[in-house]
Formats: sequence, structure tokens, C-alpha cells
Amino acid sequence: MSSADSWQTAEVGGPKKAAVLTKPAMAKAVIGRARAPVILLGNGAVSTEIGSRKLVDYLLVLARVYQIPVIATGHINRALRDRGYENALVLPAVEAGQRIADSGWMGPAGKGPCDLVILAGLPYPMAWTLLSGLKHFAPHTKTLTLENKYQPNATWSFANLSEKDWQEFLEEITAGTPGGAADV
Repeated sequence: MSSADSWQTAEVGGPKKAAVLTKPAMAKAVIGRARAPVILLGNGAVSTEIGSRKLVDYLLVLARVYQIPVIATGHINRALRDRGYENALVLPAVEAGQRIADSGWMGPAGKGPCDLVILAGLPYPMAWTLLSGLKHFAPHTKTLTLENKYQPNATWSFANLSEKDWQEFLEEITAGTPGGAADV
């Protein structure tokens, strides 16, 4: 059973809360419409196992298929290089959030201000804070979290999902793509 309540109940997102992604096709549509997206990966993406894969593996499929630049925080860049991904921009999470909020920053790919941030692997309180800052100070940027915990400060978020449901969602999002669920 899924829930659209903040995973940490003391955290109140305010009157404007994330739309819940009830179908993986919704996430694919959001990603497909973005002109200058970026994936912001925290170190939890390497340690989080979902079935037989790591969260970072699902996100690298999206990065490669949709040609989305990756911002790596913490020590995750080594894991990306071990998986053959060499082009990540390495920034502390807070600095990445500040740059994304800057409408004059041309993004890691130089395509213009980021219009979509796909966020995963950061500790929940840090993600909460970064998403709150982007929600209030970066109206040009939408946010999508691919975690199994509802983030009310995002534009779009999964509800609180079990690991099984989360795995099914991620597999369906990457299904039919090179390196996606169909290739596992």
C-alpha cells in the first residue's frame, strides 16, 4: 500500500505539495518533455539495492537513453566510472542546488537553465531541504524524485512505496531501453 504523506511526519511541506506519480508512464512522460534535464545523484544511489540491481544502475540507464547530464555528489563519481560513465559533474549537493536555482547557469551540458531535476540517493532530510529551496527559489525548474519515499517539496514524487513496488516502477520506467529492465 502506498501513501502520499511525508515520509518523516514532522516535515510539513506547506500548501503546495508534490503530485504523486501513480504510473511509471507519468515519470517517462515528464522526463521525455524536459529540454535541459539533469540527474542529481547522492551517494545513497550506490548503496541502495533494489532487487538484484543498485539504484544507480537504473538512473544511469535514464542518463544514457535520454542523454541527461549527471551531477554526482559525495563519493559516487567512482561508482559511475566503474560503470563506464565518465562525464559526471562532481559538486557538493548544496552547491548543485544553488547552481540549479540560478536561472543564469547554463547547466552541465550548456543547454540552458535546468528545467527538470531528477533527484535520487540523497539522505531524506538533505533532499527535503534542496527540494524546498528549488520549489521556492527556482520557478523555472521542476523536480522529480525517484525514491520510494514521498517528498512533498518535489514537483512530482512517488508515494511511500514498498521495495517491491518501487522495483516494479523503476523497471517499467527503464523497460524497453538499452540496459533497462528488459536487458537484465
